[in-house]
Amino acid sequence: MKAPDLTHLTVAEAASLIREGELSPIDLVEAALERIKALEPHLNAFITVMGEQALATAKVLAQEAALGHFRGPLHGIPVGLKDLFFTKGVPTTAGSPLLADHIPEEDATVVARLRQAGAVIVGKLNLHEFALGATSNNPHYGPVRNPWDTQRVAGGSSGGSAAAVAVGECLAALGTDTGGSIRIPSSLCGITGLKPTYGRVSLKGVIPLSWSLDHVGPMASTAQDCALLLQAIAGPDGQDPTCASTPVPDYLAALQGGIKGLRIGVPKEHFWQGLDGEVEEVARHALEVMAELGATLLEVSLPYIEVVPQAVVSIMLPEALAYHLPRFRQQADCYGSDVRLRLEMASLIPAVQHVQAQRVRRLVVEAWQELFREIDLLATPTTPITAPTIEEGDLEATLILIRNTNPFNLTGQPAISIPCGFTRKGMPVGLQLVGRWWEEGTLLRAAHAFQQVTTWHRRRPPLP
Repeated sequence: MKAPDLTHLTVAEAASLIREGELSPIDLVEAALERIKALEPHLNAFITVMGEQALATAKVLAQEAALGHFRGPLHGIPVGLKDLFFTKGVPTTAGSPLLADHIPEEDATVVARLRQAGAVIVGKLNLHEFALGATSNNPHYGPVRNPWDTQRVAGGSSGGSAAAVAVGECLAALGTDTGGSIRIPSSLCGITGLKPTYGRVSLKGVIPLSWSLDHVGPMASTAQDCALLLQAIAGPDGQDPTCASTPVPDYLAALQGGIKGLRIGVPKEHFWQGLDGEVEEVARHALEVMAELGATLLEVSLPYIEVVPQAVVSIMLPEALAYHLPRFRQQADCYGSDVRLRLEMASLIPAVQHVQAQRVRRLVVEAWQELFREIDLLATPTTPITAPTIEEGDLEATLILIRNTNPFNLTGQPAISIPCGFTRKGMPVGLQLVGRWWEEGTLLRAAHAFQQVTTWHRRRPPLP
């Protein structure tokens, strides 16, 4: 098998080959590093490439595999990390010069769990500075470029994670999602990205944007791959008070069974309004596929949806400022202009507005829990538009891109973006599926069923 072919394997395919002795972790990691070397001038997806460390780990894993010892389901799999995750002895910059010299003394919980499962960390991925935006136009490390059109954004804030997976620089990555930052870049780059239920995955050792809205989740080619990663990182963490003790099911087993009989809600308001025409056309066709697979489509209304976006902002920005305030008071000029503006805006939000937003959150969760007794999933386009150009800037684009995703950060529900087609100009479109709290398995099953009868997730960008 030639090196370029290795980088187009799914995680599940590569893991199977390694277990069967047909593929060495060394060859797979070398292929990923060669891919990084060849494509980084085009994409700018990485801030730090951990080549020597990755190869050393791969050699140890190859020796273990030869003896029949496998650490877990990700044994030998090259994985990238958004540069918010603490990595022992390796800089964690959050995409900002303010943390350029920040070298953690320990791994984040999820990074430690990835290593325990056998993953090989190949590097730290570029992002929107401090995750405070949805384009990954980073003024310090340069913009992450969309692999389908390098004049366009990859989406953010986990843009480097999405771009790297899309071209095979790594077979999977971790991102964070506070207003859509896993799902948005996954949609714009044509990959699969899962935001689990709030509390399903530990946040310990992850630089925060907004403590009560932040989620950590997997990004990969397929729902099956996301299931493998989620299985490795999910579960209680006694060192993270936000991490729940809710039992973790077998996500691979949950993939089976198809979606016949599932009730999928299609919102009447907000989510299907103001869409690019081609995005709506592609997403509507995806719903037809779901119906052909046996799902029942039901038109629904989401109570309070008109006030949800403002509630998210009224929680996110003050929490972000609370984290940044000591540094921001002393070094405001060191932040990029867009992030600095958002933090300045946060200082203008009165405390009463933040408190009212938390009350709105409780009302919304209660009302939507009632709605989800009548449906199993909700379906929307992930983003109202495809990737805008880098020159179009950040602030207006961010407001558009987060429109369909950030409501589910407020509620903490699991949500996934899956590739569902392309525009006539060849840009990916994502379908967002949203599930009940703690039922990631149903999301993954629906996404997997869709990917068994479509090939959108198999397409690769037109790069060398």
